[in-house]
Amino acid sequence: MSIKEAAPAVPTVRTSPPPPRPAKGHRAWDEVPRWQIYLPLGIYLLFTLIPFYWILLFALRPAGSTSLVPWPMTFDHFDKVWNERSFGTYFQNSVLVGLATLVMTTVVALAGGYALARFDFKVKRAFMLALLCSQFVPGALLLVPLFEIFAELRMINSLGSVILAETVFQLPLSMILISNFIKNVPYSLEEAAWVDGCGRLRAFRVVVLPLLRPGLIAVGSFAFVHSWNHFLFALMFLNNQEKQTVPVGLNTLMSADSVDLGALAAGGIIAAVPVVIVFAFIQKWLITGFSAGAVKG
Repeated sequence: MSIKEAAPAVPTVRTSPPPPRPAKGHRAWDEVPRWQIYLPLGIYLLFTLIPFYWILLFALRPAGSTSLVPWPMTFDHFDKVWNERSFGTYFQNSVLVGLATLVMTTVVALAGGYALARFDFKVKRAFMLALLCSQFVPGALLLVPLFEIFAELRMINSLGSVILAETVFQLPLSMILISNFIKNVPYSLEEAAWVDGCGRLRAFRVVVLPLLRPGLIAVGSFAFVHSWNHFLFALMFLNNQEKQTVPVGLNTLMSADSVDLGALAAGGIIAAVPVVIVFAFIQKWLITGFSAGAVKG
């Protein structure tokens, strides 16, 4: 008997065909009925847009009108607010305060964040704890000590006092965020730059700083928006009407006896436009900065 004849027959196993692959782009949520997705989003959008429409309605319809549609449309409220109520001056002051706070906060937070991310020192944990605890201190508690300091420095009724106060208020959180972004940058990149002959400062400027762009944009944008909307410091440190900012200017449109709703709505739109423009242009960088840090390590 040959070996071929003596070998036992191997039973054949029938395998079921592999399941069909899902179509490209198919997701589990594709099986959910569309109305279960669009209905909650539509309700949320409705509650979000109604206040904005109401502001536009009061700002664009004539005074005394009760129509729910801003027609005939008028810009008299904007002209009154910008020219008669000095909102042009308030707007310039707010832009100056916002940009100066953005630059000072970003520069100081960048230097402090690099020190926290790259160096070890004895009081590092205590310093980080102090930065975190400072976030629980409301701005109202800083008014008295800051007012005394600015009075000694003769900075009361100066935009510099508001800029410094806003920078101090924004620095702790900004420094913590920047340090986390720098930690995501591999330290080996800096070491490679040192081997090539770069000093620490040049290596940071050439290698690390370009990778921190999303984080810097995120930190700077929040510093700008917070200083633009902050009311308390400008109210307490600025006495001259020509140096007031937009939030304080909005407060002047309300009195104990009456409120000019049309002018107040127009001023609110003027105050909101720069913030909307800023977030519209930096949305991509803002999401990248807060979701992924500087680079993915």
